[in-house]
This record gives sequence, C-alpha cells and structure tokens, in this order.
Amino acid sequence: MAKGHFEKLLEPGNIGKVKTRNRLVKTGAGTFMWHEDETHMNKRILAYYESLARGGVGLLIVESPTIDYPAGARWRQRYRIDDDKYVKGLSELTEVIHKHGCPTFMQMNHDGPWEANILGTDSPFKGPPIGASVVSVKSENDFHNQPPRALSIPEIEKIIDKFASAAVRAKKAGFDGVDINAASSHLLHNFLSPYWNRRTDEYGGSPENRARFVTSIIKEIKKRLGNDFPVSVCINAIEIGLAAGIPDNRCITVEDARKTAQLLEQAGADMIHVRSHWLGYHVGAYLPDLMFYPDFPLSLKDLPVVYNAKLRGKAWNVILAAGIKAAVKIPVMVVGKLDAELGEKVLEAGQADFIAMTRRLQADPNYPHKVADGRLEDIAPCTACENCLGTSRCRINAFMGKEYNTVEKADKKKKVVVVGAGPAGMEAARVAALRGHDVTLYDGSGKLGGLLPIAAVVKGTELEDLPKIINYFRNQFEKLGVKMALGKKVSVKTIEKLKPDAVIIATGGAPVLPDIKGIDGSNVMGGAKLHKNLKFYLKFLPPNFLRWLTKFYLPIGKRVVIIGGSLHGCELAEFLTLRGRQVTIVDTAERFGQGMVDAIMAYLFQWFNKMGVKFIGGVKGYVEINSEGLVFINENGAEEMLPADTVIPALPLTPDLKLYENLKGKVKELYAIGDCKEPQLIADAVSQGMETTRAI
Repeated sequence: MAKGHFEKLLEPGNIGKVKTRNRLVKTGAGTFMWHEDETHMNKRILAYYESLARGGVGLLIVESPTIDYPAGARWRQRYRIDDDKYVKGLSELTEVIHKHGCPTFMQMNHDGPWEANILGTDSPFKGPPIGASVVSVKSENDFHNQPPRALSIPEIEKIIDKFASAAVRAKKAGFDGVDINAASSHLLHNFLSPYWNRRTDEYGGSPENRARFVTSIIKEIKKRLGNDFPVSVCINAIEIGLAAGIPDNRCITVEDARKTAQLLEQAGADMIHVRSHWLGYHVGAYLPDLMFYPDFPLSLKDLPVVYNAKLRGKAWNVILAAGIKAAVKIPVMVVGKLDAELGEKVLEAGQADFIAMTRRLQADPNYPHKVADGRLEDIAPCTACENCLGTSRCRINAFMGKEYNTVEKADKKKKVVVVGAGPAGMEAARVAALRGHDVTLYDGSGKLGGLLPIAAVVKGTELEDLPKIINYFRNQFEKLGVKMALGKKVSVKTIEKLKPDAVIIATGGAPVLPDIKGIDGSNVMGGAKLHKNLKFYLKFLPPNFLRWLTKFYLPIGKRVVIIGGSLHGCELAEFLTLRGRQVTIVDTAERFGQGMVDAIMAYLFQWFNKMGVKFIGGVKGYVEINSEGLVFINENGAEEMLPADTVIPALPLTPDLKLYENLKGKVKELYAIGDCKEPQLIADAVSQGMETTRAI
C-alpha cells in the first residue's frame, strides 16, 4: 500500500507548544508493571516504553502514577508521584523515550470513588471511597458497589493542589506535558456527571460547578508551569445508564459533554481526549468490543445513535468526538478500537485531530513505522485477548513484560528444525529466522496454526480473530525465508537425515479422557473425537464458515454436561449455549474460568447466569456415564445423577513429549516448547517460542 495513503495520519500535529511526530498517540492505559515501593524505573517498564518510542508513535502518554497516596490508588502495581523522591525515577523513563525523538505526556488520575479491594486485590486504600456525593451503582461489572464518602471543599482544594504538584514533578522529570484523566469512572468524572454529583455547593448543580474541580486543576497547573506547558484532558463525551437500569438523561448527555469541553478549553486545556462510559460496564466502556461479548447487554435498538452497532466496537467514539470538535477550537483526540485505515478516514473527515491507540501498539510497537513504510502485512495483529489488561503481557508480542525488547543476530548461523506449527512453533521459527538461522518448520497437518483453527470455530472471530495470527506468521515466513514442510510427519529418522544443529519440538498436547466408567459411550464426545471431526471439515472449510454451519447442524444433544470448568470448558459452554444447548459445567475445582482474563470472564459469567448455564464445583469424584447422563459424588459426599444427552470432557491437554524423549542424545541442541512441554495459553506458547530461539 502506498505511503501516501496515510498522509493525514502521518503528518505532524501540535498540542499547545508540543509538536508530535504524527497523529498516532499511545494512550496512558495501565500495565501494572510497577510497584508502589519503587523509586526508580525497573527494566521491564523501560523496555516496554522504549519499544513504543522507538516504534514511531507520534506522542507517548505514560500511564498515571499515583498522585494521592493512598486515597487515589486501588492497585499497588503503580509508580507514585506524590513526593519529590519519585521524580528522579521518572526522569529515567523520559530520557529513554526522548532518546528516540518521541514527545511524552504523563497521565494523572484519581481512583476516588472506586471501591476498596477491587476483585479481592490488596489495595493500599482501605476505604471508604471518596466522591462528589454518596451515590453508588450495584452491578457485577462495576467498581462502585461501595458508597463513597462525599468530599468536603477543603479536601477538594487539597486534591487540586496534589494534581498541580504532580504536574510540576512531571515537568521536572522531563515530561513535555500532562494528560488529566477525567473520564472512565474516576474521581473527576464523578464530579462532572449529574448522576454521581448531587452537590448543592460550588462544586455541584450547574455544568460550570460540576466542572469546577477539573477547571481549577487546569488553571493551577498553568499558574505554576505557564501557558506553554500543555495540558490535555480526557473526558466521557456521553455516559450511558441503561445497562445499569438508570435513565440516560440522568447521566452525562452529549450536550453536557460539549459544554464541559468548552469550559475546559476556557480554563486553558490544550486538547480534549474523547471517550465514553457505561454505568455498570466499566471495562466495556474503554474496551468497546467487550460491550458485545458474549452479547450486547441491551437490545440494539436501545443503543444511542452516536454509536455504530454494525462495527461492534470499532470507531466507537468517533461521532462523539466530531461533536466535541465542533464545539471547541483546540485539538480533539479520539480512542476506541481504531486502526490506521479508520484513523485516516476520521482525520480526512475532520472528525478528530489525533488517533489514540493502545492494544494495537502493544501488539506491535513498530505499527507506526510499518504504516509509514506501507508494510501493513507485517503488522503483528491484536486479537483482543485482553492479556495486556489482565496479565501485563501480549498474545502476539512476546516482548511485552520482558526486560528486553529486541532480537539480535546470532554469532553463528545454525540449521534449525522446528517440529509443530502451532503458536509456539511458529514464533520459534520466526525468531530463529530473524536471528539469521536456516529454519525449516515441519507439521504433520497440511496447514499452519496447530489448534488455532479449531479454537476459531469455537471462539469465532468477532472478538478474537485467531486466523489473523496464522496469516501474520505465513507472511513473515515468506519474507524471512522460513521453509515450510507441511503435511510431513517427522520421526527420529527424519531428524537424523537432516542433521540439524538445533531441534525445537512444539508438537502440542493430546486431549485427555478422564478415567470414568462409560467414558467410551456413544453419548460422550471426547476431545480427540471432537478435534478429529473439526480437523476433517477444516480441510475444506474456513473456521468462520464452519462455525456458521454449526448453527444449523451439530451432532450434540440438547442437554450437555461439560467436565472441566477452566478456559476451554467455559468457551465451549458459550459456543453450545449460543446454539440452544442447555449446559452444565462440572469440575473438581471450586473456582471456574481458570486461564481466562478477569474482564472477559466477568462478562461471560454474567451472561451464563442470564442464559441459565449451571455450575457444579467441588466434585469429589465421577462414578459413571450412562445413557441417562453423568453420575458423580457431590461436595457433600453424596452420589448424584446429572441428566445429559451428551457428555463432553474439556480438560487440559496432556503433554506430547514422545518425539522429544526419542531425540535425546541424538541432536546437539534439543528443546521442547508449548503444549508438548506443558499445557498453556497462546500467550505462554508464543513467549516460550521467542525466549527459546532468542538464545540459539
């Protein structure tokens, strides 16, 4: 694709006196790679931010350090900026970012009304939360189930000082500006919203009064640092209450947000960053694709016209941003599952001035450079797995969370054979080729991807587009000269003929059948049988089409019992429930959803509850599977019958180390990675593939 295709996206921009390299901005989303006790930058965070700065992003906004400890913090995995002793550490970070010619802002927020000990975390703040008024929302997917204490005016004034003092420290540390987060459901949004803010004093009532907290912070920062020090402000351009049973007209309306933007501009703000918020759906508000997982919480006819439901989260806030842009003269930035193509269209249409991203840049920090070079096919795809949110790592970018961020050329070129073309094997082959080795990738099937195509049938591609991972690796193999020997079985004799210097075994795992009487019955759909059937059809049909066909025919009974309640069992339960099956999941464990990212699991389990999916945990043992269903020993030690037409074991795979064991002592270097070593997630497999070959 021609470079000129992205002329608007790649042109420099200005935020106050700061010139950006292009119109792509990395937002200040948290990574949780710090700890509150640190006063210097750790190697993980330096590697992470350096990779983003080196990758060509126009402006890099660093996630919010704690400005008010402990009242403004709900996590210990954040740096602090509430004292001068933290300035030196942050200067180490700005030095690394500036080394690559990238301007950087420091984001500031205050968790304020968020309940203490969210999701059972060891929060530094023990509560009660603080906010504009004593108002809460009872919701499974919100952080506001604990009513806050209303702040007094002197307390508000102290927090204004803390924001301004943090901005002063940010400038001392070398930041080029600050970004105030008055969006999401943080303290400042709490004051801006008529739903949360019921005050009758100078900080409540009218739009001007509700905005006074934020405008006072902007004015105080400008007073201390001068008008040339940029201040951007992130706001919700609409607040939706319907999913929590609250009328939208009691929340921030489009008109309210535009008025707020004008007040912020008058106070001295240099840019408005546009987001939106849904009460009761905190995470979905800033990861808009999750609003549709597993299903939209409302009827789509109730979706406000400012959103385009057909795009399922893509360009979520663009219409809202255009409305804000029409109301102010300062630049406007928009976020919400945007990519380069959508971003260019938004800029060309004059709907915004800057395009903000997070997940795409985490998946591929070199995204801006690749866009500029017209190498879109080389961009590592973000598949919205949300590991970056839940585990500080990325499914496709194995460097995220590591203390290093580059692949170096090997001192000596070696002949490397990789056996198995699943996620671990594909990444191993890619990195080995980058290091300059002669690489051949073998797989007994005729296709790349291992179990990814099967997973795509179950998961679908609307949220997690796994086939994109396969396409990405295929492109890289062609460019890097990786030889692919697909459809060829590998034995010890094969390896002995090839005489490689290094062999990497990534043959995956095998499905497990639990030792239960009747497990070989006709009403049992074992993992091996399921995989065999799906692999057969996938020879002729793409995953999405096969998934669509399963809506019309599926050789599985109406009542289904799934044995195993971890990630695979839960995803299978979702798939079957969507196809009209009555599903019950049983497990010996008490907790279900192991391996799932918390945010995705929370939405899935709320949907399970709505759809009538049943869970039976703490099972003491399985007695038998008969024509009536599953007989098991419940947590009380009693025998119980669970009626089922079909029983499906969905237990973790067992490692397949046969070839690895047979090759011991027969090759110079031998490694086992991925599921063949230990059953794990895609992110683990890709990480092992990179780490192993980075050392060859």
